[in-house]
Amino acid sequence: MGLGIFRNVFAVSYRVKDWEKAKQFYSQVLGLPVYYSDDAFGWAEYGGTNETRVAIERVDTTELRTEQGGGLAIFSVDDARQVTEELRARGVRCDDVISVPGSVTYGSFYDPEGNRFQFVQYPAST
Repeated sequence: MGLGIFRNVFAVSYRVKDWEKAKQFYSQVLGLPVYYSDDAFGWAEYGGTNETRVAIERVDTTELRTEQGGGLAIFSVDDARQVTEELRARGVRCDDVISVPGSVTYGSFYDPEGNRFQFVQYPAST
């Protein structure tokens, strides 16, 4: 795809307040197949294997502000920590990497206007 340090666009996510209503909308109203869903973590992905997916992230109502609306592009990467170091070396503002044990490692970065992007590293398949 020629994205440099990124492999591909993994997903575009949207923040939602009403978790159950959002899950019903994406799966039943839109008819998107559920690829992954974790009620405890508040994350669900819709679409197929090896496709860019639509994801939803549950947020507290105090976290969801108008300026945070819209989508969040998420890129796939091989090494989230290495990507963070590379982006910082290029002068890009990045948050520290977060690891969810047994699940994913991810980070966020921002464009010059303050728009947030994320990248995700999944554990290697065994």
